[in-house]
Amino acid sequence: MLGVTRSQDGRQWPVAQLPRRREVATVHSGGGRELRAMPEFKLQRFRGGWAVAVYEDGKRISRRQLVARDAAGAAQEFNRVVTVASRPVDPTVRDVWEAYLADRAGRKIVQNMGWTAGKVLPFFGHLKPNEITAKLCRVYAAERRKAPRGSQAQQERRAKQGKALVIGVTDGTIRTELNQLRAAMLWGVKHGMVAKAPPMDMPPVSKPRERHLTHREFEALLDAAEAPHLKLYLLLAISTAGRNAALLEVTWRQIDFERGNVHLGDPLALRPRKGRATVPMTNELRAALSVAKAQAPTTTDRVIEYAGRPVASVRTTLTKAAKRAGVKGVTPHVLRHTAAVWMAEAGHSMSEIAAVLGHSDDAITQRVYAHLSPTHLRGAVSALENRGGKL
Repeated sequence: MLGVTRSQDGRQWPVAQLPRRREVATVHSGGGRELRAMPEFKLQRFRGGWAVAVYEDGKRISRRQLVARDAAGAAQEFNRVVTVASRPVDPTVRDVWEAYLADRAGRKIVQNMGWTAGKVLPFFGHLKPNEITAKLCRVYAAERRKAPRGSQAQQERRAKQGKALVIGVTDGTIRTELNQLRAAMLWGVKHGMVAKAPPMDMPPVSKPRERHLTHREFEALLDAAEAPHLKLYLLLAISTAGRNAALLEVTWRQIDFERGNVHLGDPLALRPRKGRATVPMTNELRAALSVAKAQAPTTTDRVIEYAGRPVASVRTTLTKAAKRAGVKGVTPHVLRHTAAVWMAEAGHSMSEIAAVLGHSDDAITQRVYAHLSPTHLRGAVSALENRGGKL
């Protein structure tokens, strides 16, 4: 928590203090416990530079000079010192998890792990990192396979609708949950909170989803899309192979009509997002975007909007359109998968497809889509037929 203090000469300097949210227990020989407040840390001027001063009960008990000489650098160094000093000496998995989220504040992963925490921490949170074992991970996976799918809100909604709960969390979801736990532990090792990353056993990688739309199915779906925002979403999805979240977050400043590109990643963002590629517009998409731009409301800068407000989800309208079109198994991810399949079937290289999909390398692209390409390995096996003209 940063504030401002005033030195004796009247100048102002930044001050950071550790909020008094925790208490330290002192155990006496007689067995009694005395609770005393955590120390308070302040950034102060000292000998022409900066120092961290530690206070208890309003009295300074120590002071440490910092290396940085300027105010901004001193504030950053101060925060690092305080972060290390205020960490639990023997942290639990929950402590490491929460410290990891605090370090990643503002990123999408924080929201995702906020949901995951409700599943992971009740099982692992009270443990010390070195108590996590591969066997314990398998026990966790077995319990999750018996648990209802969906959030508490989704389960309650199904109950109100008279629908039975779907039992059995998928291995893909369990793998994601354990991967997030592993990421927190590896971060803990890197930042000195965990001595050694614990061994973890993961469910096998899920098989690639095979469902994709034919050209005829997509045209039927497009014709059945009654809402203009859904029709535009469908064209944007099939023309860019973008992730659902990226498509819904696209703003008009990310549409470059002059160069004919769609920037699925915000060019002004300080931290690039996963898999946000820049994709050239197709002629069909350019025409649709031009019409939408001319009619765009001033109340939002989102490309996919309804009644002047950003659209949070297209799942309901997409499901209804698919039902009208008689096309089964349509989800936003299926649209992205469909675009990739079409590119592979047309013979485009895996590196090109990977670039459109926003993959950092083409390894996953090869694994999922290479077998769909008519030219895949054809050049390689042709060498097996050439045996010096002998049959």
